Amino acid sequence: MRAVQCTGWDGVAGLRVDEVPVPVIRPGCARIGVHYAGVAFANILMVEGKYQRRPDLPFIPGTDVSGEILEVASDVDGFATGDRVCAFVDGGGWGEQLVHPVETVYPVGDGLPMDAASTLPSSYATALCSLTWRGGLSEGQTLLVLGAGGGVGLAAVDVASALGARVIAVASTPEKRDAALAHGANAAIAPTDFRAQVKSLTDGRGVDVVFDPIGGDIFHDALRCLDIGGRLLTIGYAAGDIPQIGINLLLLKNIGILGFSWGTYMGWGPDHGREVFAPRVKPQIARLVQMWRDGKIAPRIHEKYPLDRIADAAAEITSRRNVGRVVVHP
Repeated sequence: MRAVQCTGWDGVAGLRVDEVPVPVIRPGCARIGVHYAGVAFANILMVEGKYQRRPDLPFIPGTDVSGEILEVASDVDGFATGDRVCAFVDGGGWGEQLVHPVETVYPVGDGLPMDAASTLPSSYATALCSLTWRGGLSEGQTLLVLGAGGGVGLAAVDVASALGARVIAVASTPEKRDAALAHGANAAIAPTDFRAQVKSLTDGRGVDVVFDPIGGDIFHDALRCLDIGGRLLTIGYAAGDIPQIGINLLLLKNIGILGFSWGTYMGWGPDHGREVFAPRVKPQIARLVQMWRDGKIAPRIHEKYPLDRIADAAAEITSRRNVGRVVVHP
């Protein structure tokens, strides 16, 4: 089968498309024929050897996929050949087939486009679970979303709007701000001097929750946009810099910073396997599928690329041109 292989820590430039052996089915696993796989900032860090999880070389990148089940192990119940699914996997998404434990494989059912389905087990699950499990976002509260035009940022706008929150989106270009408004944001503003704009939009009060996949300098202004009792969700560091703060600010404003790593629930944490979190995660993916069917969310695909254009797909991410999710289709 064809797949993108990472053979060294040379980044995207070192990737190549090769013919590789078809993976062998294992107990507790399903074989998935990959229709679409996401391309995200975390994938780029992983092939540079800079992500917190470093696979053994060589490996096939790609962690969030949609596709069709081709085979299930004899000890697997609940899945059958031909099922349409999405999945979060340890790797292998940028290839024609993969084999993975079924704890993080989720049914999609008929009628939903498979390209957009690939956004559910990563971008949309990150948005829903961080906002509800950690951020405590509830109907009527105000959310500030940084990087609101990217894959996970736009998902956060979409999900928060569906939950009944008031959403202020921060995005760098008019196209991205228009996309945020189309996905339910109540206001969309540029990053320049956004702190003053947020205060104006909230009558000087500030926001209840900040969703931050960016980090860097913008984090500090966002933290100061919180109302008393507010929470900032730190999701990632697309800006490249991990912010440092004086903890006394948290005390003075009665605010909190909460970390959220979706990989922990997918079995990448130091203490627990994916099977521990599966009963908690599966209903959330099912909830997202139902929200999509009900027209409450609308995952957006920015562009689709074949495997041999993986460098072009990654460039859309690193240049921040993408509005929504970039995918490859093996």
